[in-house]
Amino acid sequence: MVLADGAGTPVGVYLDSASPAEVQLLEVTLDTVAVGRAHRPGRPRKRPQRLIADRGYDSNAARSLLVRRGIEPIIPARINNTKATHQDGRKLRRYRRRWIIERTIGWLGHFRRLSVRYDRLIETYSGFFHIACALVTLRKVLK
Repeated sequence: MVLADGAGTPVGVYLDSASPAEVQLLEVTLDTVAVGRAHRPGRPRKRPQRLIADRGYDSNAARSLLVRRGIEPIIPARINNTKATHQDGRKLRRYRRRWIIERTIGWLGHFRRLSVRYDRLIETYSGFFHIACALVTLRKVLK
């Protein structure tokens, strides 16, 4: 799970096995973005104002979690979800900006070691994943 800012820079990462649903990992991924200097040294990161996600995150519980955290959910409803809460059709126009995270995932896909997943241990894979995120960020800064 990757959380990126508006420019596509990775700001939060959570790695887990492929079996849990993405919506179950949403809260843990949001917790990787530290608010303030208490968690880590360096420049403090801020809580995102809005979260743009695909239909895989369509859950009224996930939407209410985001609203409780002060994050505006922009998640289109699935066809079979007729009682989607916190939905506003006007705000769903921002869903067009989802290409930014898809581009970031594409940048991370250029690292063969991440795409093929040679490593068995999550700790090793996590280390290489964080190195790849740092390289993506450096490429954006040095342009």
